[in-house]
Amino acid sequence: MSTDHSTAILTMTTEKLSREESLKGIFHQHRDGNPLPSAKALQEIIELSRSILFPGYYGMSSVNIKTIKYHIGVNVERLHKLLADQIMAGLCFADECSEETYEKLNVRRCESEQLATQIIEKLPVIRATLATDVEAAYCGDPAAESVGEIISCYPVIKALTNYRIAHELTVLGVPLIPRMMTEMAHSETGIDIHPGAQIGHHFTIDHGTGVVIGATCIIGNNVKLYQGVTLGAKSFPLDENGNPIKGIARHPIIEDNVVVYSNATILGRITIGHDCVVGANIWVTEDMEPETKKYKKA
Repeated sequence: MSTDHSTAILTMTTEKLSREESLKGIFHQHRDGNPLPSAKALQEIIELSRSILFPGYYGMSSVNIKTIKYHIGVNVERLHKLLADQIMAGLCFADECSEETYEKLNVRRCESEQLATQIIEKLPVIRATLATDVEAAYCGDPAAESVGEIISCYPVIKALTNYRIAHELTVLGVPLIPRMMTEMAHSETGIDIHPGAQIGHHFTIDHGTGVVIGATCIIGNNVKLYQGVTLGAKSFPLDENGNPIKGIARHPIIEDNVVVYSNATILGRITIGHDCVVGANIWVTEDMEPETKKYKKA
């Protein structure tokens, strides 16, 4: 193939890829001063958050009780700035700030800083809840030799750290950023938790790989899942145009003290009552009364 022929093919392909009709629905037009959220910045946010919530296990390993206030203070200031910038990007992405709405940018900037401050303010509560998750993982796994092993090694803690921060961002109405954070945890751990799900304290997932928790799930306290569990939707009601209706409750409610064993699939807006046990490799599409057990028939 001659150089001229190759050049002609490249030019023609570029022309096809640049046509407006081929870009419909898959192109976000960049506007000056209105960047997209950054995966790199969000990764730093996750790393800073983990170092603040679990000092000594993440971030600087040399931190001690004499220097901890300094280290946390520096990290909190950096985290606030990064969060404000990324929240700003998320708000503008959702609003598609145009040249006609640039006057809103100062308002958006103030709003972003306030939202970042609110998230920072919630970190002590998030840490307290994560501490119960660590306890649940340690007490629920005889193979675990220390709490430090749980924090350092277990994928559930990494996934829950991302989820619990992302959930608070979701509650505050921040778009896009929460989902990016939980999808980063999904890539890292194999655990897919939608930031809209509601999860109580002392929650754990043993092993973790392949777990899916849907957007409208409600999970109580002291719940344990094993690998491969799906808490999903049974069906998707359609509108008059045949498109799925968004924003309706379609995932399970799991009450307190429930154990769901590996590869179980629980679908639809059903309730698994407190103190239930759901066996491995089964489908559940109907309510379970409290204190009942369901296993796959031999």
